[in-house]
Amino acid sequence: MITVNGKNVELPHPMSVAEYLETNQYSAGRIAVELNHKILSKAHFADTMLTECDTLEIVTFVGGG
Repeated sequence: MITVNGKNVELPHPMSVAEYLETNQYSAGRIAVELNHKILSKAHFADTMLTECDTLEIVTFVGGG
């Protein structure tokens, strides 16, 4: 189980941050991800595997005026 934006989430199988974002319909171009209290570079989304007890904070950017 991991925590995503303060909620417990059970992963169906081991997955990378990129796979989690895609599975949950996040647009990789418009988000910031913090993994275990450290900002994760977009360059590392695909090669960073989520593990038991990880904490993700996902922030989406919305344009407007």
